[in-house]
Amino acid sequence: MTTVVELEIPAAQFGLSETFERVPTFEFRIGGMIGDAPPLVWVSGADRAAVESALEDDASVEVIARLTDAGGGRWLYRLAFGQTVKLFQQLVSENAGAILEASGRDGTWSLTLLFHDREALSVAHGLFERYEFGATVTRVATMDGACGEGSPLTKTQYETVVTAYELGYFDVPRKVTLKELAAELDVSHQALSERLRRSHAALVNAELSSRMAPTEIDP
Repeated sequence: MTTVVELEIPAAQFGLSETFERVPTFEFRIGGMIGDAPPLVWVSGADRAAVESALEDDASVEVIARLTDAGGGRWLYRLAFGQTVKLFQQLVSENAGAILEASGRDGTWSLTLLFHDREALSVAHGLFERYEFGATVTRVATMDGACGEGSPLTKTQYETVVTAYELGYFDVPRKVTLKELAAELDVSHQALSERLRRSHAALVNAELSSRMAPTEIDP
């Protein structure tokens, strides 16, 4: 049964703690952390120069590119995170999971993870404890399948996400490319990219809207 879990991790245990300390108003949001490419990160704060200076000096992250100024104190960067975050990504992907969303404020990371089943989640949770990430689970939700009441995914979307898991598309590094996955599913590269994007958006929207009933975790 597909399972979504929300958890919080202190920045001191994970990354960006120096930036949070220097810029108390600093916040960030990542739409998803899939594969090993540095993600796009929306950041905000009271002053862009202060945020950039803090990021440049923070040993847990590397600024790859400065991309967009969206106005209103929000800027888009491509950031490469350190070994702690990479280890966390690896543990998630090795247990049939994916990071749907990550954000941070007030010195704390908030992450939304998707796992193929509850057993995979339990194994990953045990590894989070073993490596002392300091993760606190705040919510767990299950989806009964594509046709189940309350599921945000269509049957096609659900089957696509499951196939992507099974073939290692969400692994770090990926075991199958988007082109190879598209061939397996007999759809075009562009159609598959759009389907995965819509699936991801549906899952995140469902979590933010609290449409899936929470359940207790059994680590």
